[in-house]
Amino acid sequence: MKSIFHLAYHVTDLNVARYFYGEILGCHEGRSAESWVDFDFFGHQISLHVGMPFKTARTGMVGDHKVPMPHLGVILEHGDWEKLAERLKRANVDFIIPPQVRFEGEPGEQWTMFFTDPCGNPIEVKGFKNMDGVFAS
Repeated sequence: MKSIFHLAYHVTDLNVARYFYGEILGCHEGRSAESWVDFDFFGHQISLHVGMPFKTARTGMVGDHKVPMPHLGVILEHGDWEKLAERLKRANVDFIIPPQVRFEGEPGEQWTMFFTDPCGNPIEVKGFKNMDGVFAS
């Protein structure tokens, strides 16, 4: 069964978040009200609500890196991942983990990058050359 996810979380400043998700990430804005806004997050729905973002800590060990937990993310075809990585670099986004390959030559080989939105919410974007590798073991 294929489906899309919906995720709602807090941002401290809706206008700053609108700019980041809309202009920097290139997500299309959907419905909104004074205290929230929806975005098409690469084919999925996120709802950003004004409030205090969730607390995170770098406790997730993946490969050689401790990654922020919890975090949200998306998986893209490798070509789209490369385009987004370049877009983020041009926008001078500060990376927690800069764009790189991990598990090279192994099942599940993937490209990854971690960064936060301007409100501190951690985001991971993965890229796969072969989407069959997403659930490889």
